[in-house]
Amino acid sequence: MCGIAGVVSNVMDSNELNDCLQCANNIQNHRGPDAKGIHIEDKIAPKVGLAHQRLSILDLTQAGNQPMAAFDGQSYIVYNGEIYNYIEIRHELQKLGYSFRSNSDTEVILTALQHWGIDDALNRFNGMWAFAWLNIKKHSLYLARDRFGIKPLYYSLNKKGLFFASEIKTILEITQQKYSLDYQVVGEYLQQSLAESSDKTFFKSINKIPAGSYAEIDLSSNSTLLHLHKYYDLKSNLEDKELKVVGSDLIEQVRELFFSAVSLRLRSDVPIGVLLSGGIDSSSIAAAIRKPENIKLLSAVSKDKRFDESPFIDIMARHLTLPVNKVTLDLGADQAFALLDKVCWYNDEPVGSFSNVAHYLLMEQAKELGVTVILSGQGADELLCGYRKYLGFYVQEMLRNSDYKGVIGNIARFMFNSTVVNQFSLAEAGRYLPKRLRSHVPNINGAALADFEPQFVGLAPGMSVRERQISDVYKYSVPILTHYEDRMSMAWSREVRVPFLDYRLVELLISLPTNMKLNRGWTKYIFRKALEPYLPKEVIWRKDKQGFVNPQSEWLKHELRDELLEYFSPDSLIFKYNLIKRNELLQLYDIYCKQKPDKGVVWFKDIFNPLAMEIWLRRYDSYLTK
Repeated sequence: MCGIAGVVSNVMDSNELNDCLQCANNIQNHRGPDAKGIHIEDKIAPKVGLAHQRLSILDLTQAGNQPMAAFDGQSYIVYNGEIYNYIEIRHELQKLGYSFRSNSDTEVILTALQHWGIDDALNRFNGMWAFAWLNIKKHSLYLARDRFGIKPLYYSLNKKGLFFASEIKTILEITQQKYSLDYQVVGEYLQQSLAESSDKTFFKSINKIPAGSYAEIDLSSNSTLLHLHKYYDLKSNLEDKELKVVGSDLIEQVRELFFSAVSLRLRSDVPIGVLLSGGIDSSSIAAAIRKPENIKLLSAVSKDKRFDESPFIDIMARHLTLPVNKVTLDLGADQAFALLDKVCWYNDEPVGSFSNVAHYLLMEQAKELGVTVILSGQGADELLCGYRKYLGFYVQEMLRNSDYKGVIGNIARFMFNSTVVNQFSLAEAGRYLPKRLRSHVPNINGAALADFEPQFVGLAPGMSVRERQISDVYKYSVPILTHYEDRMSMAWSREVRVPFLDYRLVELLISLPTNMKLNRGWTKYIFRKALEPYLPKEVIWRKDKQGFVNPQSEWLKHELRDELLEYFSPDSLIFKYNLIKRNELLQLYDIYCKQKPDKGVVWFKDIFNPLAMEIWLRRYDSYLTK
């Protein structure tokens, strides 16, 4: 995993390009401290400059450094990510007569692009990636992202040309201009706890290359305009897919494909770890590793027993006969706000909760332990209907189909098992309900958000649960999870890999009928059955769901109250930018503080989001137009 950046310009000379690229290398140094590289192609118009910051994972020698030139010198690449099936693709290319100078996946990608062209090559790759490929012979530059947008790639166009980079802060620095806030994005974050739900960012005129897409810049036209092309669409792929096995054979297929996804992501020339939460997703990843003695386990725990997952983590550690490296998230006010400030800076946008801080601290420990690659369970809940909301969506779907027996049977089984239903939160569920059914609380929207249009995040009319899962993969859930995992890991020069987002596994699990995922009062039913022989009973049939949690809701009411109110003082930027009405926010906070733990109509994010927005604004204010 690395950082990339570049400039395409008709007006900048080579020295200006070099200065921009050196600046990018400095800003993104945390993404790749092992080597830096720059290539400027100034014999074409417009000129193209590429920069790369390397975190060495495969082939630790200089042969893997970038920007990398193709064997014929007719193309260059800067690349961030991992192509896990590079060995198989390399063998295929060798049979076609190609030879290789390195053992890196970068050289395999570059050769594949030259041989098969961009569309065919991208559909052969299994991994996560964001790259810029300069094809001099065809006078084209391509900017591409992986199928599910795990790796970031931003761009901005101005009068000087096209600027792109792995992180927004890099574009802010190398363009040397101020940007307006995108109030739609701000509103979605503050009012709906959404982020990364589109290809826009908090900054107008800075956008993302969409997931499963590439942008082509035709250099022969003397232009810096992008033309977007979609090479992968999950929904279309599912329409062409038919399940050819059922019953126990299907359980075996799920298990073997999951094991394959994990196995591919163990390809590395540096030490590997697993983020272990004590839940089924991360525990399954650890159990799927054939030689667990070669990995390290990392976990976030809490001194507050209501939120501490140590019992389940310890059960899994004993099962694997491995020690666990634990980070205790027990923050004083000064430490909490100092960490939020750091995390917001690395994240490029306001964070969603103190869980982001937990990941940041876990990545710090990974670095101290010498673990460079870490496997994470992100994506499992979206593919296997693991969130509480999916039962609600499933009930809605059955009601539409007049399946009243199914409604009664499913609710009864979940209630009998004490799973999901007993964890219902009205405050959290509010954003999925029609407006007429939501609780009435003070409206904190300021004048700047007058034209904000909320996204409908429930089950839209005619939408199936499967289609809603796809929306979570591309809009509402997976993008923000992979965003902050990338930023928190790269802040410490670590690489996070996500086996559940292997496209083969995504296609299989999403294609399964909902009753194979929500069944007999259990979420993720078919996956539980598939991994049952490999996990302790207490873990595989665990009823509650937490993940990397912490007592953040209570912190906001008590330990952090005084400092929080300082961030809500009259001269705070959230009020100066007219994003929020102060009196209404204080009223909302008062209601929140009087609620019992995990009860009431105000969700902790209704308070946390304005706080994080204020912290973020203070870090990024100098880049914004007033």
